[in-house]
Amino acid sequence: MDVNIGPYNIEVVIVPKKNKNIYFRIKEDLKLYVTCHFLVSKKEILNLIKANEKSIIKMYETMLKTKEYENEFYYLGDKYEIVFDEKVKKVEINGTNIYVKNEKMLDKFWKEECSRIFSRRVLDLKILFDDLPPFTLKIRTMKSRWGVCNRANNTVTLNSELLKKDLSLLDYVIIHELCHFKHPNHSAAFWQEVGKHYPYYKLARKRLKEV
Repeated sequence: MDVNIGPYNIEVVIVPKKNKNIYFRIKEDLKLYVTCHFLVSKKEILNLIKANEKSIIKMYETMLKTKEYENEFYYLGDKYEIVFDEKVKKVEINGTNIYVKNEKMLDKFWKEECSRIFSRRVLDLKILFDDLPPFTLKIRTMKSRWGVCNRANNTVTLNSELLKKDLSLLDYVIIHELCHFKHPNHSAAFWQEVGKHYPYYKLARKRLKEV
């Protein structure tokens, strides 16, 4: 069913379960998923949607903003317009335009830049530490984390989406993960270690939460 919530007409999907509580969630398809007990009536659900209208609108607008950001091309903190041209032999950045032959060329450029830039920054930053074990850098797309340090197999994994951010934020994530080799949790000692190498980590964390 479709429901008018503030200025938006949103499709509502009811997910019946045996749980006692009711949960609202806006997913990537921009639908409102209502998880509730199967005995809860549609009228009750509509009343609850109305009572939680402000929160739902906020969730919806946050997801809208996220999707808009994902559909735009950002590279190292700057936004570019993609220009497809069959005559292009190699990727060229000129002003606010990026010229590519096709999506395949763009994807190849993205992967190569992730590998080149992330590897270079890791090499530059790891010299700040004197007690790091030998480790392997991995790069992949992750939904909910910017980086992962796996002490069991000595790997650091960076989210390829970091290529959209400026280098200072990439540096923060790298330092954050390298500090985990010394402190496996997010204790006060861990943040003290992060602050020693990246004093403005609180600002970086805030910026990474922004779309």
